[in-house]
Amino acid sequence: MWSNIEFANPVYLYLLLILPLLIIWYWYKHRKDQADIQISATESFQSKNKSLKQYLFFSLYAFRILAIGFLIIALARPQSTSSRQDVTIEGIDIVLALDVSGSMLAMDLKPDRLEAAKEVASEFISGRPNDRFSLVIFSGETFTQAPLTTDHVVVKNLFKNIKSGMIEDGTAIGDGLATSVNRLKDSKAVSKVIILLTDGVNNMGSLDPLSSAEIAKMYGIRIYTIGVGTEGTAPYPVQTPFGRDVQYVEVKIDEALLQQVAELTDGKYFRATSNSKLREIYNEIDQLEKSKIDVTEFKKKKEEFFPLAIFAFLLITLELLLRNTIFKTAP
Repeated sequence: MWSNIEFANPVYLYLLLILPLLIIWYWYKHRKDQADIQISATESFQSKNKSLKQYLFFSLYAFRILAIGFLIIALARPQSTSSRQDVTIEGIDIVLALDVSGSMLAMDLKPDRLEAAKEVASEFISGRPNDRFSLVIFSGETFTQAPLTTDHVVVKNLFKNIKSGMIEDGTAIGDGLATSVNRLKDSKAVSKVIILLTDGVNNMGSLDPLSSAEIAKMYGIRIYTIGVGTEGTAPYPVQTPFGRDVQYVEVKIDEALLQQVAELTDGKYFRATSNSKLREIYNEIDQLEKSKIDVTEFKKKKEEFFPLAIFAFLLITLELLLRNTIFKTAP
């Protein structure tokens, strides 16, 4: 009953705190009330119990307390709200194209570039429950790890199995884009997006990245490119005859190419030099690619104080009527 009730003036509800004080005051005032009569002896009255009428006399004050309570609530202006909301959501189809070449093991992002990319991408998927996702991995060759699906749990579980070295090493950006386009070309989604993350220079594959981007543009696919890696040099694990060692290697990212690919498809290029920067990039893409939501909202409020005011009036009237008839007392 009260689930749709709101109060226009809720501050008046604090006045309800005076009700227990009025009850305490009434009890204190009447706790020793006794009838006063001058007689020679009271033995004849000692065995008499109070009548029902004497007990009911105190109900008059209860009526007054209830009336005051109803009036206070009426002053707070309770209102019932009826609403209707029509929501239409059209999801977006997104392909995550992830570079898994050996250079992704560099440790300028923690614990390394590949693990950081997997973690942030998983968070991105969790924040978009209405979208379909596909996962494409590439290095020297390319492979579809997961086709377009709404089963986000499956996609995130497949992330766990991704590691560097699972396919031929190298950086075939063009082929990675082409495979991603193939995942989206028949999609009927309102928006089709590829998020390509790499840390290198295109040095393998049969397709030029710009040619793949042109094909993506033909199908209305937008590409966001992310170059991951710090400026200058980055720590990289190497295996030596004496065990695992860390060496610093030069960071080479073809930013000009990634910028061209993004601009050709009305996308955007980003540079991720740290875990926090990478997370900021995915947050920005999340804001740029919001699902289409059409909302029609209708709200109507109805004043509900009138019945309370009527109850208060009836209770006061009843108290006055009973006090001047059945419970009338001599001065």
